[in-house]
Amino acid sequence: MGKIAVHEFVSVDGVFEDPSWTFDYGFDPQMGETLAAITQATTAILLGRRTYEMFYPAWSTRTVDDDPGAPFFNDTQKYVVSATMQEAPWSNSTIVGKYDKGAIEDLKGASDGDIYVSGSGTLVRSLLDDGLVDELHLFVYPVVLGAGERLFRASGSPTKLTLQRSDTYPNGVVHLNYGPASQA
Repeated sequence: MGKIAVHEFVSVDGVFEDPSWTFDYGFDPQMGETLAAITQATTAILLGRRTYEMFYPAWSTRTVDDDPGAPFFNDTQKYVVSATMQEAPWSNSTIVGKYDKGAIEDLKGASDGDIYVSGSGTLVRSLLDDGLVDELHLFVYPVVLGAGERLFRASGSPTKLTLQRSDTYPNGVVHLNYGPASQA
């Protein structure tokens, strides 16, 4: 059985929408090492429709010469959660239909490695609500944006987490690795 590992770039006030604001901080090589460690055991990528539609044109034509992450995104099996998509043109892509907790649990149970999620805010919120996230990796950028879509809902029941690890990078970004709250 695989675990679901979510990776998000967020501002201090929780905005994750259109992370082009992260460019001002550069991409520290240590962050790349952390992301490589997160994806090392990954055998599948789980994406929401909007993120898939952004990633497909951005990654599908890249090669390892363009970006060392290109083989990961292009060669890894991708599952897309969408009630509206009819086809998924990116290689190794399968549409799983609308969000269904049981279907995600089945996917997780059938996986021989980890399942990586990036972006996909609506999907991540549902996964968190249903207790399906095993690792939540937040890369918190030192900026308060004041506006934009936030990763966490403003209302709803609390999701308790346990800090498993934290890292601070020279560019001011902090990596917070959370897991489900301990059942003590």
